[in-house]
Amino acid sequence: MVVDSFSTDKTVEIAREYTDFIIQREFDYPSFQKNWAIPQATHEWILLVDADERVTPELKSEVLEILKDPGKDNYVAYWIKRMNHFMGERIHYSGWRNDKVIRLFHRDQCKYDDRHVHEEIVTPGKVGILKNKFYHNTYTTFDAYINKLNRYASWQAEDYDKKTKRLTPYHFIIKPLWAFFKHYIIQSGFRDGVPGLVIGYVQAYAVFMRYVKLWLFRKNRK
Repeated sequence: MVVDSFSTDKTVEIAREYTDFIIQREFDYPSFQKNWAIPQATHEWILLVDADERVTPELKSEVLEILKDPGKDNYVAYWIKRMNHFMGERIHYSGWRNDKVIRLFHRDQCKYDDRHVHEEIVTPGKVGILKNKFYHNTYTTFDAYINKLNRYASWQAEDYDKKTKRLTPYHFIIKPLWAFFKHYIIQSGFRDGVPGLVIGYVQAYAVFMRYVKLWLFRKNRK
């Protein structure tokens, strides 16, 4: 099944080469879209793959093996680690080293939380972890990546409005500086070369923009 948000490129045309099960719906934000899509699936188990992820042959074989008897270990979902790439380079550090997401799960026992950004599966059951990884490349061009961060910052403003009190210089200065220091120094982003430096910078920028967007949100401005 392919869920398309009325894309204007050749997404649907390409998808039709592989499946006739294509459904379209206007995009709100990730968790809402995914929670709408999950009940549309015709099978009990779902492998959810974002547009910037690829299933490696090794991961495919592992998933198919699990689905031969998915209930044998009483798991209702599985974590899948990701091999992250940025600016054409494999990222080994920068806070992305242990990146993982729950993407193989039982349709009727799992759903996403209601966060606008960095949504995660919620389930009352046991969660396992797979050995093999997704190939993940969230980067197309630098301009596109910055636009994505700005879009995420707008969504996060609504999430953070519920838990952030009065905005102060701490939010606009200290937190962005800490984000850079964490990703570049503590999480060894410097070992990833120029891409690691850029990741540290854009993470700081993302935090700064989150609170700018929150300030604008509270002022009912754009």
